[in-house]
Amino acid sequence: MRWATRSSPNSWANTVTVDVRWATIEDATTLAAMFCEMAEHYRQPPLDADRALSAARKWLGEESPAYPHFALAFVEGEVSGLASVAIAHPGIDLERLLCLKDLFVRDKARDAGVGRALIGFLADHCLREGIGRIDLTSEDWNEGAQRFYDRLGAERHGQKVFLRLSGEALKAIIPRP
Repeated sequence: MRWATRSSPNSWANTVTVDVRWATIEDATTLAAMFCEMAEHYRQPPLDADRALSAARKWLGEESPAYPHFALAFVEGEVSGLASVAIAHPGIDLERLLCLKDLFVRDKARDAGVGRALIGFLADHCLREGIGRIDLTSEDWNEGAQRFYDRLGAERHGQKVFLRLSGEALKAIIPRP
């Protein structure tokens, strides 16, 4: 899907065309590179490039036929952004939701409308597929992301608390024979 965006919200003088599509197995190398760049941006330890490529191949090859996981944004043919998503099936409201795990835009593509194009692509997908909402989080330190989502009209949802089970906690809850 093609999006014409403005690098400045008040002017069409610097219009940028952003192409957004679902990633395929052919994008595994590109996706792995984005994972590595994203880890650095999110203040995480560097990822092993071979491990990232192996994960990308697995996710795009084995799991993606069920539903898409990654949307990629391109400016002038170069990957500029990534949205990592999961679709959850209905709960008590009988309405599916799209969970936006990560939205990442490369530094050199910031403020060019890439993030807005990715969110627009996801919103269009939701409306076409009968998915009722997009749920997302941001790091508490990422004020730029929070301002971006505020500008899009995202509501701060005070009814939920974000929790996580990982590492030792996962192991500890497994029943022992």
